[in-house]
Parts: sequence; structure tokens; C-alpha cells
Amino acid sequence: MAIIPFETKIDFNNPRWNRDAWARMQADMNSDNERIGQCSGQIIAVRPGEALKPFLGFQVFLATRLLPLPDGNIRRVNKEVIFYTNLQRNGLPGDIIDEFKNPFTGETNKVVHVFNDPFNYTISDFLILAPEDFPGSEKKEPRKFPLLFPWQELDAETIVLSTDMHLNYPNPLQPDKWKRESSGPKAQVTEMMRYFVKRKDLENPNLTAVPYVGTWHRITPWLPWMLMGQTPGHCMYASTMTAFHTIDKLPKHVVEFAKKHKPDILKAPTEDYGPSHSSLEHYSRQQTPAA
Repeated sequence: MAIIPFETKIDFNNPRWNRDAWARMQADMNSDNERIGQCSGQIIAVRPGEALKPFLGFQVFLATRLLPLPDGNIRRVNKEVIFYTNLQRNGLPGDIIDEFKNPFTGETNKVVHVFNDPFNYTISDFLILAPEDFPGSEKKEPRKFPLLFPWQELDAETIVLSTDMHLNYPNPLQPDKWKRESSGPKAQVTEMMRYFVKRKDLENPNLTAVPYVGTWHRITPWLPWMLMGQTPGHCMYASTMTAFHTIDKLPKHVVEFAKKHKPDILKAPTEDYGPSHSSLEHYSRQQTPAA
């Protein structure tokens, strides 16, 4: 058993406690254990001058492990998928689809599901931001900030962690090559997550992984396989999320689809390998521009 040491005394102003609490929610401080994160929800179309419209469902799972690093930090090694589905009906999850009748173009699109293997990063008690994350003309060395999350004490028992990322980076699908897939020169993406945890769990030294329930919202351009290019509007993902220690708690049809198309995605990495790429980068490497 390889347990990474962690702090349990709640101190919102202590970067090391923030690091350890975040890591215990992401996965398990016992490196022998993997953790399965799961989201399910719907994608909502946001179009100028119209009411928002749910038009697609999705299922997400992540298989994650934590590895200790020589410098004392933690490496999060991870595989993740997004499977696109029909919308949920009568309380039942939608079926995973291979084709999508696009209500905005009238075309039938081939669905490209997301298999990110791996998607790894380091968890430390510092947040390191690259020079391009800062406006202005001075572009120097990356800057380090103490890792301090915006925690909220919801009541005497419940604490909420918010992790938001607002990105605007060079699009791997540039419009001169990917005329129908590209949203433009830049990819504007936002991820907003809320983790609801119990104070007693954060303080429990016997819990190497902290249970949570939460929400995941994502704002992103039209998906490239929808072939909507720079059509005004975007997608908004809205979902609930949680985590457990076995794939047995994933929806049966999700596990069956993963086993059929990429069975090794169901197990967390046991070592660090790479490189890690975003779903847009994978798309640019694995697909060809539409006619």
C-alpha cells in the first residue's frame, strides 16, 4: 500500500491543505486504488435571439490514480471519455449514438466520441500560470501563486469547492484547414465545477478519498463533428457528477460501449505517460477535414 501523506485539519488559507483536499476529491491518496468519476447530463444549444434548447445528451467517466512525485507533489494520471447520447426520456438515460440528425443544419453527422488517454497533470500547493494567461505586453517567466480555492461553508456540515477555468487558447482546428469544423482562430472554453463534501469526511484521517456530489457545467463552441463552423452560438453542458471506486457503478450501456471500442479506457493508468492532449487536439490528429 502506497499512501501519500495528507493533511486533514481544515485551513482554507493553507496551500498544502488545499492541495491535499483537492487531491482526495479528485482520486485516492492510496496509489493502489483507482477512482472512477462520473457525469451525466445534457448539452444545450445557445443561439442568438432564441430560447436555449437541449438537443443532445452525454455520459462522462474518468479513471484516475494519484502517484507521489520525488519533489513531494502529486501526479494525477487519468483517462477520460465523453460519449454522446440521445436526450434522456422518462427518467431513462439516452442511448449512445453513432449518428446525429443535426436540427440546426438538417444534416446527419457522424458522431466523434471523446477518448482522452491520458489527460494528466500535477497537483501541488502552487498554481503556475503561463505568461500568456496575463494581459499586457510584458511576457516573462511563468508566475506561481499559492493554491487557495474559493471554498464556501454552506452549513455546519457541508463545504462547497468551486473550480472554474475560463480559457481562450489557439484553436487546434484552424479555420483555413478545418473550414466546417473550426469555431475560429481561438477556442473559447469555460469549465465550472461544484463539489459538495462533508466536513467530517475532509477531517477524517482514515479517508484517503473524499466522497462528493456536484455539478459540472461547460461552455464550448459547437462540436467540430457537427460541421457548424463559425455559426453564431455555442454549446452549454449541464450535468451532475460524483465518484466511486469501481466501474460497476457506471451505467451498464456506458461500460459495454467502452469495452467494445476501447476496453483499456476503463482502467486508470498505473504510470505516468503522455503526452496529454485535449479533445480538440485529438480531433485534429485523428480526423480529416470534411468536404
